[in-house]
Amino acid sequence: MSDRLVLADSHCHLQLEGRDGVSAVTDVLLARARAAGVGRFLVPGTTLADSEAALAIARRHSDVVAAVGVHPHEAKDFDVDRDGPLLEALARDPKAAAIGEVGLDFHYDLSPRKIQIAVLEWMLDLARRLGKPAILHNRESGGEMYALLSRQPPRERPGVHHSFTETAEYGRKAIDLGYRISFSGMITFRAAENIRAAAAGLPLDALLIETDTPFLAPVPHRGKPGEPAFVVETAKALAAAQSTDLAAVASATTSNFDALFLP
Repeated sequence: MSDRLVLADSHCHLQLEGRDGVSAVTDVLLARARAAGVGRFLVPGTTLADSEAALAIARRHSDVVAAVGVHPHEAKDFDVDRDGPLLEALARDPKAAAIGEVGLDFHYDLSPRKIQIAVLEWMLDLARRLGKPAILHNRESGGEMYALLSRQPPRERPGVHHSFTETAEYGRKAIDLGYRISFSGMITFRAAENIRAAAAGLPLDALLIETDTPFLAPVPHRGKPGEPAFVVETAKALAAAQSTDLAAVASATTSNFDALFLP
C-alpha cells in the first residue's frame, strides 16, 4: 500500500489476543498492521475488566484509542449502582474515545432483553453526558434499536453502528440520526451479498471500516484469527461495493474515524 494511504481499524479487540503475554502479542499485531498501512486503531471494551485492558493498550500506543462499555451479552451482570461509577471513571480517561461496545443482541439473548435495553439506555446517557460517541452492537434487534435511538435527544457525534448487517434503508435512517456505519470483514464473505448491497447504497462520507479482531477474519484469511492488518481487505471490498478505488475509501473512512473519535 502507498505510504500516502492510511487506514483506520475502528473496532479491534486486541485485549482478547492472547491472555498470556498480551503486550507482546499486541505489539506484534500492531506492527504488522502499521506495515500494511493502518495508522489508527480503536480497542473497545465489553466488561469493566475488559475495558480496563483496552485502556491499558491505548495508553501504551499513541495511535491507539479505547472505548469502554458493557456488551449486551454481559448486561445481566452490570449493576448500575455498583458498576456505574467505576465505568464512568474509566470513560473519563483521556484515552477513552467512546462508550462501547454496547447495544442489543436478540440473536443469542444471553441477557434478558429488558436488561439489555436498560443498560444500553444508561450507556447512551453516559455517552451524552461526557460528549463521547457510542459504539453500537446490533444483532437481530434493528427495530428496537432504531426506536430507542430515535427517542434520544439529538447531538453531534452520537456514534457508530459497528459491523453493520442491516439494509441500506436502515443505514440511511441511522445516518439521518447522526450515526456512522462501520463495515467489518463480513463484507468479503461469499454469502454476504446483502452486506455488499447495503454498502453500495450508503454514502462513503458516513462510513468506517473495522476488523472486529480476533473475529470475522475477511477473505482470504477465513479460518484465521482476525487482526488489524486485515482491515485492508475490508477496505478493498468496500471500494468494490462503492465502485471507487482504495484511495477514496482510505481517505473517507480515516477522515470519518478522526472526526468521530479524535475531534
